[in-house]
Amino acid sequence: MRLHRFALPAVALAATFLTACGSTDTPAPANSGAAATVTFAVPGVGDVTTDAKVAAKLPADFRDKGVITIATNAPYEPFIDFKTEGNTSEFKGLDYDVLSAAAARLGLKTQWSQQPFDGLVPGLQAGKFDAIAGGITDKKERQQVATFVDYSASGTGFLVAKGNPLAINDVTNLCGRTVAVQKASNQAKHLAEYSKSSCAGKAITVKEYPENPQAVQALLAGTVDAVAATKVNLVDTEQQLKDKVQLAADSANPNGWLASPNAFGFLKSRADLAQAFQAAVQSLIDDGTYAKILDQYGQKEIGLATATIDRAID
Repeated sequence: MRLHRFALPAVALAATFLTACGSTDTPAPANSGAAATVTFAVPGVGDVTTDAKVAAKLPADFRDKGVITIATNAPYEPFIDFKTEGNTSEFKGLDYDVLSAAAARLGLKTQWSQQPFDGLVPGLQAGKFDAIAGGITDKKERQQVATFVDYSASGTGFLVAKGNPLAINDVTNLCGRTVAVQKASNQAKHLAEYSKSSCAGKAITVKEYPENPQAVQALLAGTVDAVAATKVNLVDTEQQLKDKVQLAADSANPNGWLASPNAFGFLKSRADLAQAFQAAVQSLIDDGTYAKILDQYGQKEIGLATATIDRAID
């Protein structure tokens, strides 16, 4: 989840939009008011096609245009990446698949472009594109200028030694333990706050490392008891080191401790467009397409049962 601070004032950005691969469409008859039929081929999952009932929720101006422009900032796996290394005009990833499929469900083709991360919200404000995506966290501050459709949630996970010898299952088990985190991360801040408020006499010792891989190495060396990091990233680490480490089984927080929603952003004044995409994402959840996409990226842990709007926790 991307927590970097967006620059809020609108600025002019040059953007070259590129048509998403794997989409076909049949135009609606002139003046019919009906959405075009668009099909998006989700790699490894199958085709997603326009649903007339869902598409009826699409604002008329977008139904007429038949396309939505989307800005992103790759690479940020598993959410967004370049389809081919060195080619910044074609994309792949969890966000790419879910948002492109939701657009197809509404009868829209997608046009994606690469932008600087700190230019996403200003470009949205300036009308350079219609939506932003790419592991973006729904934050209350960002809601000042954008409306967010929350399609997953990702919080802090805890990586422990294989077999979990210290019986660390959730944050309550970290009191009195030594925990590795990335320097200046949300985990460093949140664990310090939790230790102060909830670990009387048994403080959490938080050890900060320049990068997350170094924190993981500290766990492998036995110098810390656990690693705290964004759960979505630790899922990959667990797979890569499955004979040595495992994720703590925090059954009360399946999306991670203090999970914040990941979202697609739309202009604040276009709540109608955001609501249409909320309905489209929900249709993907309901018919099982969403779960299949998450499974493709090994990210079922961040899934939601309901697509929401502006449900930031901070």
